[in-house]
Amino acid sequence: MKRRYGVYLAETRRPKLSSSCYKSCLSGRYKTGTMTATEPTVATQRRTKASSNGLGQGEKVDAGQWGRAWEVDWFSLISVVLLLCLAPFIVFFFVMACDQYECSVTQPLIDLYSGKATLLSIWNRAPSFTWAAAKIYAIWVSFQVVLYMFIPDVTHKFLPGYVGGVQDGARTPAGLINQYQINGLQAWIITHALWFANAYHFHWFSPTIIFDNWTPLLWCTNILGYAVSTFVFVKAYLFPTNPEDCKFTQNFFYNYMMGIEFNPRIGKWFDFKLFFNGRPGIVAWTLINLSFAAKQQELYGQVTNSMILVNVLQALYVLDFFWNEAWYLKTIDICHDHFGWYLGWGDCVWLPFLYTLQGLYLVYHPVQLSTANAAGVLLLGLVGYYVFRMTNHQKDLFRRTGGNCKIWGRKPAYIECAYTSTDGQTHHSKLLISGFWGVARHLNYTGDLMGSLAYCMACGAGHLLPYFYIIYMTILLVHRCIRDEHRCHSKYGKDWTRYTNAVPYRLLPGLF
Repeated sequence: MKRRYGVYLAETRRPKLSSSCYKSCLSGRYKTGTMTATEPTVATQRRTKASSNGLGQGEKVDAGQWGRAWEVDWFSLISVVLLLCLAPFIVFFFVMACDQYECSVTQPLIDLYSGKATLLSIWNRAPSFTWAAAKIYAIWVSFQVVLYMFIPDVTHKFLPGYVGGVQDGARTPAGLINQYQINGLQAWIITHALWFANAYHFHWFSPTIIFDNWTPLLWCTNILGYAVSTFVFVKAYLFPTNPEDCKFTQNFFYNYMMGIEFNPRIGKWFDFKLFFNGRPGIVAWTLINLSFAAKQQELYGQVTNSMILVNVLQALYVLDFFWNEAWYLKTIDICHDHFGWYLGWGDCVWLPFLYTLQGLYLVYHPVQLSTANAAGVLLLGLVGYYVFRMTNHQKDLFRRTGGNCKIWGRKPAYIECAYTSTDGQTHHSKLLISGFWGVARHLNYTGDLMGSLAYCMACGAGHLLPYFYIIYMTILLVHRCIRDEHRCHSKYGKDWTRYTNAVPYRLLPGLF
């Protein structure tokens, strides 16, 4: 998902990146038994070195090369505390701006400066928590838990090319390979089938139900986000799923935000990281947009082409995420991040409320684009998606075949690299420099940003609020480029310099 909602913090001690993490860093947008604390013998038996699951071939996992910082500098600590304190108010600010100021992000600041409003008056005008919203959200989350836990995937049996059902994840730092029930696409299909069945036949609730309870739902999602984050924090100390997959610092706030456990689980199948990364936030994404479209129809008697574009382009991204959910098991969210407030609260609150700002804006300011403008936005979104998807496909093809494939009709070129792991062993790897990976080192991010810009441009140029998404994504992905390449340079040394000489640009050929 865009897992992509947090900030990456400075670390005073960075472990070398394993091959699996390196590939996951480059993957872009995207997220059977559990070994418990009482099963150290089994865990030890399964702890073996594994082959790479990324760009490089023939690499092995080094148990010391994983996770986040052991030590935290003062800059990181200050950043963590500020984010914990301010992030919920950033979300509230955008929701409040639409609810009270017609989506203006400057007018509330002007009113505060001039004395026309106070923080307390703005807070008091905001809709408060309601038990009706709590009931809606409790039913929603419970329904997604049922779909995730108790309905095994069958879609992979009749959808060609789709990989679902029980799948192995990447090897954890402790050397374990968790199994996952990949059924997100099935959950999305069932959820939306019921949504449309209700809208056009059963009429159990109004399709505008999400918009009508938007701010009260914000309080409900915050309650769940903080409850989940606190639970896994306490769980890591008292009953971790696997103690060897935990990482502690001496800082309470950093542990709470970035997480301690790598893959916290309850029982055999409920994996906190996979569930909250994909459900309930991303499944809800398209439902939220549909509710906004229904509200636009209710208020103005029509759904504008800009609202249709936002619904279609963002639904394409959501479907891509669930179609590639098994591949998502090998990305940075699963292979590298621990599960804490950063993922728990972020997936419950940040993602559904800030990634849907375009649809929310269009309820308050319906925009009917000209045919030419609508076609241009659609083309930009589709080209961006194509670049993003094909870039990742080329990398995956190269990885799976060890380079014995064709990219753009010819045998791929690559750079042979070597690195030394912490155990003193030398390993070899291949870095792809053909196809899209020869145009720029992170062209998948470029495609991602093109799609993000299309969402925003669908809203016209009347307000800044719908453009928050592209501003945020640009900062996030540029910083991720720099962070990833710093780690890769530390790992590969001179070979990484050879690679950057062969592919000199990060995102935009000729510019950056």
